[in-house]
Amino acid sequence: MNPLPPVRPAVLASPDYPFSPITAPIKLDQNESFADFPDELKGLALERLRQLPWHRYTDLNAEALCEAMARHEGWSPEGTVVTTGSNVLIALLIQLSALGGGRVVTVKPNFALYGLDAELLGATLTEVPLRDDTSIDIDAVIAALGTSPGPAPQGVIYLPRPHAPTGSLCELDELERLAQASGHGWLLVIDEAYHHFTEHDARELARRHPHVVLLRTLSKAWGLAGLRMGYALASDGVARQLRKLVPPFGVSVLQTVCAQVALEHPGYVKERVAQTLRERERLFTALQGHPSWRPLPSHANFLLVRTPDAAQAHAQLLAGGVLVRRQDRLHGLQGCFRVTVGTVEENDAFLRAAGLMA
Repeated sequence: MNPLPPVRPAVLASPDYPFSPITAPIKLDQNESFADFPDELKGLALERLRQLPWHRYTDLNAEALCEAMARHEGWSPEGTVVTTGSNVLIALLIQLSALGGGRVVTVKPNFALYGLDAELLGATLTEVPLRDDTSIDIDAVIAALGTSPGPAPQGVIYLPRPHAPTGSLCELDELERLAQASGHGWLLVIDEAYHHFTEHDARELARRHPHVVLLRTLSKAWGLAGLRMGYALASDGVARQLRKLVPPFGVSVLQTVCAQVALEHPGYVKERVAQTLRERERLFTALQGHPSWRPLPSHANFLLVRTPDAAQAHAQLLAGGVLVRRQDRLHGLQGCFRVTVGTVEENDAFLRAAGLMA
């Protein structure tokens, strides 16, 4: 066997992304939309694609798509950065402010890429445990920042709102306190992948504080996980520097056209969110009647459920044809699994497999 070419120790030491695909008739394990992109919009996007030249490069920095996204969000086009998935932006923001010795501060448990990317890029990782009720302890996060002065950025803070995988919601006044405490030397990144499923977002916070960056995605409520599109809403100054790290011509013509069509027809998202919220409440109420499983309140399109034995619960549901995501290996989530809110029929199947429906 030939030896590996030179590979950085941080890469060699890093685990693979923690996901192993499992096939099941009903898939409720990845927090995807319960419905596909509407067929009529697919047809419109495909017709536009047919008329466009494919032998030409797209916009250098997805300028037309950034303008469309900015109009939809009520944001500055200069402060909007689009990439192939918000997970790309997670790594780029570490490169921007914490590469090779800077700091990344987040909470645990959390989205795995915050910690994985920090370690791969040589940043010092600090993870603040959630409270027992799964809420974020903002005082502890502020304390973790330390008080080291200096003109250069000290690093990046990653907080999801709503939080994944618990579904809890950090109040905006708490984020305001963190924004004020982190104003010198930090980027405060608020991951709003699930913002459609809660009442208020953090755009006003980001407008008040130039070091606050919002991450958003088309993978959840928009029903476009397969398209791989994410974006950042930032101050014009931060976005200008971030854009230098995005590969040129990085957003394909297919991604651009499909995203533009979605932005032109956002009404379907509102309808799907409303159904998700109704079904989330139905699942939560039904699970409260389980003899040993306990759902946690959620502000996202999923529920975290505590059980005496997550492996047994997972196996029981899988035997009933329903795939959920075990979370019991994460800090503080012993016995937990996560279930995505699906269609009415999928949710009925989940409740039957859980023994809560005939």
